[in-house]
Amino acid sequence: MNRRAFIQAAASFAAAPSIIRSASRPPNIVLILADDLGYGDLGCYGSRIRTPNLDRMASEGALFRHFSVASPVCSPSRASILTGRYPVRTGVPTVLTPQDTDGLAASETTIASALKTAGYKTMCSGKWHLGSTPAFLPTKRGFDEFYGMPCSNDQSPTTVLHNTDVVETRATLETLTQRYTEQAVNFIRRSSDSPFFLYLAHTAPHVPLAASPAFRGKSSLGIYGDVVQELDWSVGQVMNELQANGLDDNTLVLFTSDNGPWFQGSAGSLRGRKGDTFEGGVREPFIARFPGRIPAGQNLEAFASALDILPTITNLAGVSTPPAVDGVDIWPMLTKQTAQVERPPFLYFDGWNLQCARVDQWKLHLARYSTPAWSPVPIQGRVNLPLLCPELYNLQADPGEDYDCSADNKDVVEDIRARVQAMLPSFPGPVMSAWNATQSSGVYPNASGALPVPLN
Repeated sequence: MNRRAFIQAAASFAAAPSIIRSASRPPNIVLILADDLGYGDLGCYGSRIRTPNLDRMASEGALFRHFSVASPVCSPSRASILTGRYPVRTGVPTVLTPQDTDGLAASETTIASALKTAGYKTMCSGKWHLGSTPAFLPTKRGFDEFYGMPCSNDQSPTTVLHNTDVVETRATLETLTQRYTEQAVNFIRRSSDSPFFLYLAHTAPHVPLAASPAFRGKSSLGIYGDVVQELDWSVGQVMNELQANGLDDNTLVLFTSDNGPWFQGSAGSLRGRKGDTFEGGVREPFIARFPGRIPAGQNLEAFASALDILPTITNLAGVSTPPAVDGVDIWPMLTKQTAQVERPPFLYFDGWNLQCARVDQWKLHLARYSTPAWSPVPIQGRVNLPLLCPELYNLQADPGEDYDCSADNKDVVEDIRARVQAMLPSFPGPVMSAWNATQSSGVYPNASGALPVPLN
């Protein structure tokens, strides 16, 4: 090697610590989860709320237009995100309360517990909502450290824990986003010498809404806009810390939400909200960024789901993916190796009740609760009713689920129904019991299409 070549090689070596690091250890993983954020609540998804950090993250990575969770409410959705399995398999089919004594089953493998086998440091900062008793807290589900709330910010008591110790008996909601972010940033700083998994699970923008003084009144779109802008600020703080520690080029950052918007927030042009298995309740923003690995500026139209997060992460990290996961590895889509990946029909549950199934662009509604599309308070005694004529929507042509096209695609309807029927025996007994009860309820839409009140 001549002198000039040696100097050039030395300069390249000195200028690329992140490349050296990425070659010597597995990638870091950061999963940021919002709470009740709507599909239309980010600037990059068409919102008037300013979200420059998330918009930049999308421009530097991949943004998904068709990304769904399996349940339209908090606890079940979070269980499936962390395990890659349908919530009815995880012990969390419904929303948990602080009084519940159960939670995410000990037999479940979480992203954190899978990555710990490869020497990852792991932390959960934020809302857990998968069990409040010590046996079900994050420190018993693969996380080395936990700072946050065991349950939701509208469930009393609103306790804040550090690991299992109470640090606040009644949470100061105005400072939660800042404190979760501070804990996350400190974890990144402390873990820069080893691979790590950070699960930053925000309370925002779940009601009751609260923003810190630095963001209160700054969005010009009310308190909801303020809260979302502070959430975006948090993402920026995490990204800045990764860059400051030379970790940016060896870190996969993912951002999504657990379900659609509730009282406020925007589902964009989608039908339904939180609690619905219409798209507004289950389709979420999803952004993935990994400089040098995920090509920038992608707007992906192919379908992906929250169940895919675990197998994608475990395969990327080189650890064993649990054999019973329901999701698939979408890394080939993120890296433009393929436009879509093969998967079984994707199922949508509300509680134990199967309501819809998706195959490619087709979504088939098979059952629906006997409640209005939106209500300010949960309605007790609702009944899951079969649709006498299942509704089929082409979500590529009709994302708002406005036009039932089942009559013109009877072969598609029958194919999806047959595939769903074949899948059902693989689920826990209560799923099949609920399905049979729904199908035998004998309550069908009347001639006008309205659902009658079932007889007691």
